[in-house]
Amino acid sequence: MNIMNQKIVLLVAGVGASMLVGCASTAELEGNIGEDSEASYESICPAGVPAALAPAADQSIKARLNAVGVQVYMCGTTPTNSTPAWLFVNPQANLMSDSGRFVGTHFIGPVWQGHDGSSVTGAKVAGATVDATALPWLLLKATAHADAEGFFDDVTSIQRLATVGGNAPTTGCDATTLGTILQVPYSAEYVFYKTKTKGKIVQCNGS
Repeated sequence: MNIMNQKIVLLVAGVGASMLVGCASTAELEGNIGEDSEASYESICPAGVPAALAPAADQSIKARLNAVGVQVYMCGTTPTNSTPAWLFVNPQANLMSDSGRFVGTHFIGPVWQGHDGSSVTGAKVAGATVDATALPWLLLKATAHADAEGFFDDVTSIQRLATVGGNAPTTGCDATTLGTILQVPYSAEYVFYKTKTKGKIVQCNGS
């Protein structure tokens, strides 16, 4: 097992341990955004969401969760670039409801997993740099779900918005620091969508 794989395994094990705490219910998660409250939906979208990050037309907001954690980087090289650089390894963050209760974890995959056992894995569709000092805002599509039923089992799209921090360092990686792991603090709002076949569709879509 190479150094990077060893580091990843250790970090994921740490995430699993953090899942043992917190007790917000699925009902509370669903209640984050009132199904019939248009104002509640619209109030969660930060200003300036790029239109390129809009999900499919049949996707409507299910809930927002606030993430607080780190982006993990390792000083290393790649098969195509022998110059040492900070390489992204994985995110590691706690997901919190608007009431401040722990509801799940975000980790390598990228995966968002609730304490109810449900999870969604995403793949990047589009990105936009809104603030050069912070991570790009993203649109991701769901590519897999855990077998467990729960909050995340019907999530179809995810937006990463309102990011603060998390960018890779620009210094400190050279031949003498290869293998060094660095955790860069970040926060973000993750907006989760599900397919809606009737009623009003509400999105953070730049309109």
